[in-house]
Amino acid sequence: MSIEGVMLIINNFCLVLGGIAIFMIGMDMMGANLEKAAGRNIRTLMGKATANRFAGIGTGAAITALIQSSSATTVMLVGFVNVGLMTLAQATSVIMGANIGTTISAFISALSSGGAELKIAAIFAFVAFVGILVTMTSKTDRNKRIGSILSGLGMIFIGLNVMSVSVNELTAEGSEVGDAIRSLFASLGNNSAGNLTWEVPVLFLIGLVLTGIMQSSSAITAIIISLASAGLMSLQMAMCVVLGTNVGTCVTAVISSIGTTTNAKRTACVHLMFNIFGCLVFICPVAFWGKQIAGLISSIIPNTEWQIAIFHLFFNVTTTFILVWFLDYLVKLACLIVPDKKTGASKITPNQILDERILKTPAIAVGQARQEIVKMGQLAFANYKRSLNMLLSGSMEGKDEFDNTEKEIDALNKYITQFLIKLSSQEISETDERKVSSFYHVTSDLERIGDYAENITEYAQTLIDSNTKFSDHAVEEIREMDADLSELYKYVELAFAGHNLSYMQNIENAENATDAMCRKMQQSHIRRTNEGRCSPEAGSVFLQLAVNMERIGDHMFNIANSVKSYVSVDAQ
Repeated sequence: MSIEGVMLIINNFCLVLGGIAIFMIGMDMMGANLEKAAGRNIRTLMGKATANRFAGIGTGAAITALIQSSSATTVMLVGFVNVGLMTLAQATSVIMGANIGTTISAFISALSSGGAELKIAAIFAFVAFVGILVTMTSKTDRNKRIGSILSGLGMIFIGLNVMSVSVNELTAEGSEVGDAIRSLFASLGNNSAGNLTWEVPVLFLIGLVLTGIMQSSSAITAIIISLASAGLMSLQMAMCVVLGTNVGTCVTAVISSIGTTTNAKRTACVHLMFNIFGCLVFICPVAFWGKQIAGLISSIIPNTEWQIAIFHLFFNVTTTFILVWFLDYLVKLACLIVPDKKTGASKITPNQILDERILKTPAIAVGQARQEIVKMGQLAFANYKRSLNMLLSGSMEGKDEFDNTEKEIDALNKYITQFLIKLSSQEISETDERKVSSFYHVTSDLERIGDYAENITEYAQTLIDSNTKFSDHAVEEIREMDADLSELYKYVELAFAGHNLSYMQNIENAENATDAMCRKMQQSHIRRTNEGRCSPEAGSVFLQLAVNMERIGDHMFNIANSVKSYVSVDAQ
């Protein structure tokens, strides 16, 4: 081969790789920004998936068409099932829809590979330029996101055009290099003599392996269509590779399920079984009657690129239509393949609940973090109640449970903070940014409430060691203060969990009541001391207790006030 031929191969091969890179960057840019722009809508759609299996299919198709990646959708589902946001059955129906939604990328690729591909590429190159201008000149996150979406869309078509032009130049008829490459593809079955035989598993494995490595069936489909556009790949060959890509796309979900809960592993298993079953249904007809099938499709649609896109859609729709009626059996089979752990029901640890996979959808991640903070608050307040009970009862019987809960609070505080750090590094909306910022302070307030509860247990131990008890009047005042704190906690939890400021008046009233009660306790202590009805040991503990309970109320009020930092710009 001549030097010119070698350089032609090197140059165009590099351009093909560059085209793939531009295409994947564009897909990621457009999908990620669409996903962030529609974060709340995705959360709403996921909620509707609980209605029935057909709603789940529609949800999966819509979300995947939006973010342009069935792998991303499935990884997201693994995360949702892992943290308990969805059941396995709900996730299964969404997976079926995701396989339909991912076919949109094949139609985009087919559109860019038609006879007017240069005109289309030029138009979308201009769209990319407009997107960059919008991103650079805009001051709001919303407009910058729109600009990034336009840039990503344009880059998809630019990448496809670079691939198509490079492949066409590399395989031009009459050239030494082009004829050699065409001969190579012809040996894999690109002929009209008959159906494929041994080539079927080879092409299937090529699609599976390449998709598993690149973790993008869309990129492999785009390459297939570029090869078809250059006349290197027949519909028969393309169908085999497409079947392989559908199995290869499961690799990402399988990897993401490592270290998750049993149901999350089952979600990845369902995705794998769904695509394997579909391939088993189609592989024999494609192998033995591929020529006839290709001829039938060609008689309806003359363009090979569009034939591939139509077959990709037909494969996923047909597989979904068949398996949707056996959804419950798929779930049962996944449960058999991935059985429950013999050690019993596994306890979900904080790092599993705040699954990093849901960081891909920040709006949902923020909601999940809020739920865990609510849980941390419940634990902190429960420990406060335990400490007060030990103090009033004169018994340290609940100390072990208190200590275990305190460890759980510390673990939650650590995991929540780490999760918030990772979440704040994502591209999130201004409102979510304010929420995340406030959550840092809320976890700190809750941790301080836990510290004050520990102080109260120490006061209880002090009274026991000194064989001292409070007077009936002192106990009555402590219980009155506790009632005010319980009322305050009830409304603070409602306000924070529902980011609802309608409870603020109740919160302010309860917080004022705790402040007034603290003053009353201090005044009563002075009166009892003057009357000689209070021992020094009991008096010292009583005063410190009053201050600690009042500060617990202050931290609760801080939590409620934190909602004001974002609820004004967020719909209640």
